[in-house]
Amino acid sequence: MSVVLVCNSGSSSFKYQLIDVARSETLASGIVERIGAGVGHAQHRHEGPENTSHGSNWDGAFEVPDHFAAFEVMLEGFAAHGPSLEEFPPVAIGHRVVQGGARFFEPTVITELVKINIDELSSLAPLHNPANLAGIEAAQRAFPDVPHVAVFDTAFHQTMPPAAYSYAIDREVAAKHRIRRYGFHGTSHRFVSRATAEFLGRPLEELRTIVLHLGNGASACAVSGGRSVETSMGMTPLEGLVMGTRSGDLDPAVLLHLQRRAGYSVAEVDELLNQRSGVLGLGGHADMRDLVAAADGGDQAAALALEVYAHRVRSYVGAYAAQLGRVDAIVFTAGVGENAALVREWCLAGLEGFGVVVDPDRNRAVERGARRISGDDSRVEVLVVPTNEELEIARQAAEVVGGTIG
Repeated sequence: MSVVLVCNSGSSSFKYQLIDVARSETLASGIVERIGAGVGHAQHRHEGPENTSHGSNWDGAFEVPDHFAAFEVMLEGFAAHGPSLEEFPPVAIGHRVVQGGARFFEPTVITELVKINIDELSSLAPLHNPANLAGIEAAQRAFPDVPHVAVFDTAFHQTMPPAAYSYAIDREVAAKHRIRRYGFHGTSHRFVSRATAEFLGRPLEELRTIVLHLGNGASACAVSGGRSVETSMGMTPLEGLVMGTRSGDLDPAVLLHLQRRAGYSVAEVDELLNQRSGVLGLGGHADMRDLVAAADGGDQAAALALEVYAHRVRSYVGAYAAQLGRVDAIVFTAGVGENAALVREWCLAGLEGFGVVVDPDRNRAVERGARRISGDDSRVEVLVVPTNEELEIARQAAEVVGGTIG
């Protein structure tokens, strides 16, 4: 058995899963929230066969002043409610790290030098990398004798060519300030593109796929032969598709206009574009379920938000089809992509002339797991493939330390 503990540390929360990589099975999962806010909240679930919960689940309040305390809470959950970490000792601890810059292009065993680099890259991800690093420090204290592996959101996109990742600004300014497209959601795009090849029974090396990771955050990725060649998110996760609260693509002069004419500060612009834009700004709802319900109820602002959202996705599908030369599959994943049939339908509406035909009944069928939603006459496969970033992190961590993955 090859067991990996996967850690995803945020500034005020810490999520974890204990995964049997050989069986692709989650043994336990949990979350510790409100870190640093006095009394925190924790949940721990001991999983059973096929990820059905069994045994005692844990839900309680604890003093969680920092990430070190959060890890102690997690260990208490394992000790009290299982599974035993002595019976299922992890061969590695896999850590999600958001920003790896241009330095990290593969999963990396964490050393002191790696931690220094993660810290230096915090200027590119100030909300994420410091929290990721705090989680690494806490995990190393809790598991000092187990190898720790960093899996970077940006790593999968390091295969993009310079023409795809370069911005057309002064090259010396760009180099000095590390301004380029890095892309995000790479762990998800990698997992889904490989799962797509498995579902279709075709070699990954021959497939050209467009993956649409549609959640509260959203990104598109053009994948050729298992390699990312283009992605919608840029230097930060703000660029690209319309998202729950983020604007996506925007004329840069809008920022200058808001500063010069409306007196917005840098902080106010940041808050506007990241927290009060996207479908929330357009339609009043950040959750796609609420937005669709409002549109169905006659809310014109919500309907427009959906149209803008779908229009942007279609634009990227067309652009990536041109970059790939041909498209074998378009794949929806993540919360919205996996569950919102109407959104999927709208995103690909009007593309029949390009060989993309969505079957309405297949698309609206209530199913789980990987499935085909394209019509029999569609030249392009249209699929829904659930993502599993934690499993992908576990697999990569196990590979790095020589664990068996089946």
